[in-house]
Amino acid sequence: MESFINDNFLLQSKFAKTLYHDYAKALPIIDYHNHLSPQQIADNTTFDNITQVWLYGDHYKWRAMRTYGIHEDYITGNAPDKDKFLKWAEVVPYTMRNPLYHWTHLELQRYFGIDDLLSPKTATAIWDKTSSILKQSSHSSNGLLKLMNVESLCTTDDPTDDLKYHRVIKKDSSRVKTLPTFRPDKAFAIENGQEYIDYLSLLSDASGIEITTYSDLINALQHRVNFFHENGCRLSDHGLEQLYVVDGEFNVDSAFAKALQKQSLSLSEVQSFKATTMRELGKMYHQKGWTQQLHLGPIRNNNKRLLKELGPDTGFDSIGDFSQAVGLSNFLNTLDSTNQLTKTIVYNLNPADNEIFATMVGNFNDGSIKGKVQYGSAWWFLDQKDGMEKQINTLSNQGLLSCFVGMLTDSRSFLSFPRHEYFRRILCNLIGNDVANCELPHDEEHLGKIVSDICYHNAKNYFQFE
Repeated sequence: MESFINDNFLLQSKFAKTLYHDYAKALPIIDYHNHLSPQQIADNTTFDNITQVWLYGDHYKWRAMRTYGIHEDYITGNAPDKDKFLKWAEVVPYTMRNPLYHWTHLELQRYFGIDDLLSPKTATAIWDKTSSILKQSSHSSNGLLKLMNVESLCTTDDPTDDLKYHRVIKKDSSRVKTLPTFRPDKAFAIENGQEYIDYLSLLSDASGIEITTYSDLINALQHRVNFFHENGCRLSDHGLEQLYVVDGEFNVDSAFAKALQKQSLSLSEVQSFKATTMRELGKMYHQKGWTQQLHLGPIRNNNKRLLKELGPDTGFDSIGDFSQAVGLSNFLNTLDSTNQLTKTIVYNLNPADNEIFATMVGNFNDGSIKGKVQYGSAWWFLDQKDGMEKQINTLSNQGLLSCFVGMLTDSRSFLSFPRHEYFRRILCNLIGNDVANCELPHDEEHLGKIVSDICYHNAKNYFQFE
């Protein structure tokens, strides 16, 4: 059967086809937020089979497999890689209308030239073909990135990381440019008791600063910010339920001392500690000229039984219904009031918050930098056709789509980069439909420039990676 993913997949008008093929398709990719392994990039890892590069760590697929009734042995368990792939092939025909169906077949086409639909009938042949191709140097970790025209990418790294693999990559011109991103959420997870104390020990070792007071913690984090900056870092990232407002009676030194002594903390103390530390970090980012990213809204580890068995990041997170507006406004305003608000990208996970986030960023765009505060791309559960269209439409209605820095993968897989193509096709189709409906002028040059800016040039100018 000929694949439904042809040259004009998702492109419903002549103008949309022109925009995509002439202005978007060939542009390089700047993937400024993902969870790829810098070690695998440094080592130029080759993969024995498609399960290793496609199914390992992919909680999107894991959730679908569990829903279909696949036993955990074939998901995160000890079943052979081929058996895991064959089980995934059983599920794929029944993922129709889930983005996994589109992504699966885009990835098979783009990396392996496979047009067949994945099913139990085609699975063995696809396993054999992909296993053979993955042994070629063209399909090593760096080869896969280059196949998708990835110009640069940013991994997500803990402050205690020594960044040795990033330094290896920087010295090797054959590697795709890979920069670290500073992700310090564990440094203010004060509610975690002994786990938090253990983390502070790691941070002390990494920074060379013994952490016995809150001032020590801030100095240690500043030390690591400096170290990351020296190693090419230009972004931070935070994955939080929400931002908080500091209680007027809060004493940060006292709360930190109680945490070190394993004393119980009130909810207000925990939230105020996080808010205070986020402000201190925001000032550090501004001083370095970094971009801070705020991913807000997940409720994590809902299934405590399976969390205990399988650990975090295995597919048991979901959209939360946290209040976002007041905390986000307070955080941005506190930093802006002292002119210490750095470039910022905010991402919401709950689609009910689309307009809240899109209008909030407009409050802090002060004319100093084009698109200084960004309403970020559709994220996680919203990273699909409907979610992308709603994000694009909301940003268009409430701000300037033309200033948008575009798409990212937020992925752990080297096969995820066709998601940029998916986004580009959706973007071009929306604008093309507006032209067809006489809602926008038939101005190919201008609209083509806007498309190419969103897909590449805005990010290039915004982040200014060395």
